[in-house]
Amino acid sequence: MPEMSEVSRRLVLGGALATGALAAGAGAAGAASPHPAGALAPSAPRRGPGQKSMINVPFEARRTVRLGIVGLGNRGRGMAPGWAAVPGCTVAAVCDVRADRATRVADALVADGRDRPREYGGSEDSYTRMLRDEELDLVYIATPWEFHHEQGRAALRAGSHAVVELPVATEVRELWDLVDTSERTRRHLFLAENCSYGRNELAMLKMAHEGLFGDITNGHGGYLHDLRALLFSDTYYTDAWRRKWHTRSTGSLYPMHGLAPIAAAMDVNRGDRMVSLAATATEPRGLADYRERFVPASHPSWRETYVNGDRVTCLIETARGRLVRAEHDVSSPRPYSRINSIAGSRGIFEDYAGTSATGGRVYLEPDHGGHAWRDFESYREEFDHWLWREVGDDAEENGGHGGMDYILQWRTVQQMRAGLVPDIDVYDSAAWCAPVPLSVESLRRGGRPVDVPDFTRGAWVNQRPGLDSRPTAMPKAG
Repeated sequence: MPEMSEVSRRLVLGGALATGALAAGAGAAGAASPHPAGALAPSAPRRGPGQKSMINVPFEARRTVRLGIVGLGNRGRGMAPGWAAVPGCTVAAVCDVRADRATRVADALVADGRDRPREYGGSEDSYTRMLRDEELDLVYIATPWEFHHEQGRAALRAGSHAVVELPVATEVRELWDLVDTSERTRRHLFLAENCSYGRNELAMLKMAHEGLFGDITNGHGGYLHDLRALLFSDTYYTDAWRRKWHTRSTGSLYPMHGLAPIAAAMDVNRGDRMVSLAATATEPRGLADYRERFVPASHPSWRETYVNGDRVTCLIETARGRLVRAEHDVSSPRPYSRINSIAGSRGIFEDYAGTSATGGRVYLEPDHGGHAWRDFESYREEFDHWLWREVGDDAEENGGHGGMDYILQWRTVQQMRAGLVPDIDVYDSAAWCAPVPLSVESLRRGGRPVDVPDFTRGAWVNQRPGLDSRPTAMPKAG
């Protein structure tokens, strides 16, 4: 379906979170920041010299994509085979502070019939040597959260594009710094938001843009995942880095998986934007209770105090008066859910609620009545995104999380090889990650709303395509 027709339809339808760094005004590491301490202020700071918007800027087309991976823990190691399987992508270099991890990943790629990547590791700055010595088109960053800003920024300054695991940064001033660095270097940085490429999420997006829900008024997304056993594992999260975030501050640490698909369906940064956020949090009970029941008294976690609420809820208002409820809970016993629900004047979709294999249910006027839910399966078949029709079989074979990992990887490489505008840009990435520090600030103020920065500097008013892309082919090799 042509992108402009979808845009026309939408026009018709209407790190250191506990340190006070949100308001401290300290400059970003290695550079003086042009942004004032009041990064929460509604007015966007002016661009510095040499900066221009990266909106609608295409990748430069290339025959192959040379990829470097920074961080080879569970996520980086798991994603390496998928990157190598995408046509036209070569994993050229791998890096981890633990050099043996780089060797194991390189060995596994060779065992799969791939060329052996260069290995870097052994020190905290090994990634800087990789960026200096290798000519990389794209750097994939899968390290702990506190390193994402510094490493993403370094990749841009080295001349590479960067795709960064969630979140791209944990402080508002760091988000602004990534926006500014992308604009200065003319390189893209974007969030590796695999859930934005989920099959249900993309079908929901198409339905929203086709007008099936009428004038959209609200949405609900979340990351509800019982991680207690993994958080207390001695091997899963290296040095327990993720559990330690629960000792530092109260905030929504990881809302992007649920928020990003809802924001895309609402055309955030493409005709609407998030303007305010108010957060609430329950008491922190889940991790301490789990520790008491299942963790031996000799475990180092007994020296920790958990302060982050089990359930943190962000209520986000947009410029067009829509409401988004974004949830985060990894400390409670419950089945997995990203919630993934959107509603409007003519109907509603709810994910993780149906009885079919899709897990979704709908209620749409004039098709439905009698206050009875209908199954989502026929709607997903009708509104299945072209990426899933084109790549779905390969995705389920090569990628985790039901295939959406590989869809993200395939689409990223395709856009770079074909010279396309990215589906997700640095402005989307900053907006989707902003609730991490903003929730901390709202809770510090007793739950009062705080302003959401406009990272687009006013360009959000313009309609433009995003994840609702039109079908395009992967360039042929050779």
